[in-house]
Amino acid sequence: MSRTPASQPGVPRWLAANLNFCSRCGSALAFGPLPNEERDRLACATCGFIAYINPRLVVSTLPVMESGDLVLLRRGIEPGYGAWAQPGGFLEIDETAHEGAIRETLEETGLLVEPTQVVGIYTRPQAAVVVVAWEARVVGGKARATSESLEVRTFTPDAIPWPLLAFQTTIWALHDWLRARHPDIAAGLDADGNRWPDESA
Repeated sequence: MSRTPASQPGVPRWLAANLNFCSRCGSALAFGPLPNEERDRLACATCGFIAYINPRLVVSTLPVMESGDLVLLRRGIEPGYGAWAQPGGFLEIDETAHEGAIRETLEETGLLVEPTQVVGIYTRPQAAVVVVAWEARVVGGKARATSESLEVRTFTPDAIPWPLLAFQTTIWALHDWLRARHPDIAAGLDADGNRWPDESA
């Protein structure tokens, strides 16, 4: 073994902080080459347990009102405090991904939604997450700020607050949603949501 978990390449600091000791015997874990493994692994030299590190699944929705307006929330927690994002969070062990997306949306916005189709699946290795985003119909509840959101509001598809979005995965999901539902709007935006300059001006 050669390196500590904190020095492991590609592992976010928040995750590495929880990977110091073996969950079986309590001995220190170390990162390095192992027999019969093609890549370096985090393992316990005392009992031989290998702690495989996998990304966490984030389930989220793009809630759409009957009017066609999109619901976003201004985050009341880190990461991304004060910035705008779609509702979402980590999937719990006792729920399906679909159930988790509904729960997270209700917890963060006060709205009950019915996920309809997957907009996209987005991987951010540097954050150790895989994000699934569903388009969702708003079917009940009342939009309200919660313990996890400072504000919940609707945006028309052409008024998404691109410079104020919290996460790259939100930008990707909104781009994909616009390409599917509002290609005329999507065609006028660059990868960061900025409008292309008007060549006729």
